[in-house]
Amino acid sequence: MDKHAVIKKESDECTEKCQVHKKEFFCPKHEALGCNDCIVLDHRACGIDYIPDKCAGIGDSSEFREIPRELDQKVNEVEDVIKLASCRENELDSCHDRLLKEIIMFRKEINDRLDQLQKQMQTKADKKKTTDKQTINKVLGTCTTISSDIKQLQSRLQDYKASQQNGQLYITVKQAKSKLKSEEIKEAERSLEKTNMQYTFEQNQDLENMLSRQNAFGKLTHSSSLVTIKQGKPVEKLTNTGNINITTKSDWKGCWITGCAVLSSKKLVAADNKNKKLKVVDIKKKAVIEEKTLSSQPWDIAVMPQDHIAVTMPEKKEVFIITTAGELSIIRKFPVKGECRGIDYHQGHLYVVCMNPKCIFIIDTQGNIIKTISRDKEIFSAPNYLLLSKDLRHIFISDFDSHRVVSITLQGDISAEYKNKDFKFPVRMVMLDDGSLLVCCGWANGSIRRISGDLKQCQTMTDDLSYPMSTCYNRDQHEVYVGCFSNQMIVLGVK
Repeated sequence: MDKHAVIKKESDECTEKCQVHKKEFFCPKHEALGCNDCIVLDHRACGIDYIPDKCAGIGDSSEFREIPRELDQKVNEVEDVIKLASCRENELDSCHDRLLKEIIMFRKEINDRLDQLQKQMQTKADKKKTTDKQTINKVLGTCTTISSDIKQLQSRLQDYKASQQNGQLYITVKQAKSKLKSEEIKEAERSLEKTNMQYTFEQNQDLENMLSRQNAFGKLTHSSSLVTIKQGKPVEKLTNTGNINITTKSDWKGCWITGCAVLSSKKLVAADNKNKKLKVVDIKKKAVIEEKTLSSQPWDIAVMPQDHIAVTMPEKKEVFIITTAGELSIIRKFPVKGECRGIDYHQGHLYVVCMNPKCIFIIDTQGNIIKTISRDKEIFSAPNYLLLSKDLRHIFISDFDSHRVVSITLQGDISAEYKNKDFKFPVRMVMLDDGSLLVCCGWANGSIRRISGDLKQCQTMTDDLSYPMSTCYNRDQHEVYVGCFSNQMIVLGVK
């Protein structure tokens, strides 16, 4: 058997042949196999490799050793693209879902507003009808009484004449003449003329013209980031321009403004946590013009459509929906499954960050939970406030105890964070027109920091503040207002 054992030898024969003539030449320039005829006809000017000569020792060459590594690298690149494609697919699905919800919510807001306007118009029509009906009924009553009185006079005149009761006839004649001089009928007629005005409904021409346009409801806009972001001019400087006295006579403690929001160019509302109050401030007068005492300590405020605000109540684990049209009054309240702190609003959804448990709830304005963002592994220490990014794809969270601001996706993954040894105790944030953040931080030795939207850069805008806690931005007045553990709100001019 040993004499006939098959000994496997290295082979210089190439099994990969020319597709036409099955020969064994290779053109390195064009990376093509070829036979004698193909090489002569198509690759005459090229440096041709004769494979049996070139393949000797190929398994020990550096070229061979390099190829597996490069192939592994190429496989990794392919897998990265597959992951990116998968991520983009999920992102597109999420974007589509959000898009449909925003369209439906916008339609609902339009319907609600139109229902409200229709109700107002119908109320005016009902009031007009009621007023005119009252006038007509009064005229009818007056005329009925006058007619009855005249008929009685006519009857009495005939009776007294027939019975020759001249004394009574004389008196009745005089009463009849007085009745004839009366202006009651003319007054009734004049009253009736006031109701002779036919009202017609005149459609609002602006609304009619708008609805006739092709994109009256809205349009889909395409961008590489799925959401169109309008960049504004960056804020370069904050200048202290004064303070606003936030105290009122009924305060029983020093003020601690944990939340604030601009209602209009002339008014803002502040959450005074220690005094369990909401306070409406006249910005020009720099004074509180209205206050409402609540059942527990408010924390943060989000502005909503139709003059509504949402207020978090951590102790009660509730959110209050409050109208600011006229006097502050609670419209409704609903529970939250956690110690709710920071709150933001967009397109019919409230975004609420909670402690115990540490998570984010996305809820509708009736309190129904749309989504819960949480992690099996705790990623936050003390999340106090949150803010939606300008592209609506991330949520910024200020983590008080871990001294950082974190950006997470709507799936709960951390996409970026800012942390620095000089960056301490971040609390409420506000977004500027360029997508960067103004962050209150520092606690006792406080400051306002400006962090870029990608959380990579940070600069101090103003310092030497005592316990800055909350902030809001008045774009019309180019002012930033800072609420502190103090009886004064700080006004900062924006340049």
